Amino acid sequence: MHRTTLGDFELTVVSDGTYFLDGGAFFGVVPKAMWSKKVMPDEQNRIETGLNSLLVRTGEKNVLIETGIGNKLSERLVQIYTQPAKLLDNLHAAGVAPEEIDIVINTHLHFDHCGWNTVRRGDQVVATFPNAKYYVQKKEWEHGRLQLERDAISYMSPNYDPLLETGQMVLLNGDQEIVPGISVKVFPGHTANMQAVILENGGGGNGQKKACYISDLIPTSNHLDVTWVMAFDLYPLETIESRKKYYAWAIPERWLTVFTHDDATPWGYVERGERGRLALKEPTLGVARAPRPRSS
Repeated sequence: MHRTTLGDFELTVVSDGTYFLDGGAFFGVVPKAMWSKKVMPDEQNRIETGLNSLLVRTGEKNVLIETGIGNKLSERLVQIYTQPAKLLDNLHAAGVAPEEIDIVINTHLHFDHCGWNTVRRGDQVVATFPNAKYYVQKKEWEHGRLQLERDAISYMSPNYDPLLETGQMVLLNGDQEIVPGISVKVFPGHTANMQAVILENGGGGNGQKKACYISDLIPTSNHLDVTWVMAFDLYPLETIESRKKYYAWAIPERWLTVFTHDDATPWGYVERGERGRLALKEPTLGVARAPRPRSS
């Protein structure tokens, strides 16, 4: 289990498993001859892709960033993507029950990022994390409601509308601090209102002060180049500009970047190497240990 500290925060990658995406769509206009040097597709041109959520223990709150695919996909979509549904098991292995999650942050509302927001119980769809407040951008939710031809398949209202009905989901208007040390910032490109989650904590011991769950702005460590943009991105030119903006902050300040879809390398430090090429340096991992007791 990947675990590290950020000041007094404890960060743990908790996976919902892996699923399949078309390699060509995953790398957009990048030729297969180039991207296949980094990752090999199967005979159907599919790439096995991670579903990384991030558990943040602040000492006062348990915060879960992203909730994977979940277990509500239709039979047809299960055949296309698979449905690993491992998040709750991995949370349990990390020492956290669903009832102990205080905050859930969705970077956006595509089905592979918010599926475990809710579960089916009989004829009802209810919150998986009954004591949590959920956060997402209001304009992201409004876009999902439109069910446009380009991306209607990505938005499944049972993942979020029941939470609005119960008052558990909070719709944000732009950049905002959620709790001390955890804030969201909108980085347009993948969708117009996708938000990254920025973590900042200067206490504690290892000198690491900032981290960012960058979501689909940089889905894996194979997408570091600013022009390696997914075909799934609604606004690819804005993705490029948002990546430039992110690197201008993250590289000189040495932010730990967390990748949502990289099963092999869930996080690392983006650096500029020879001739300005971007590269990733993986951190020294903390040792998995029993969870700290929560503050009262």
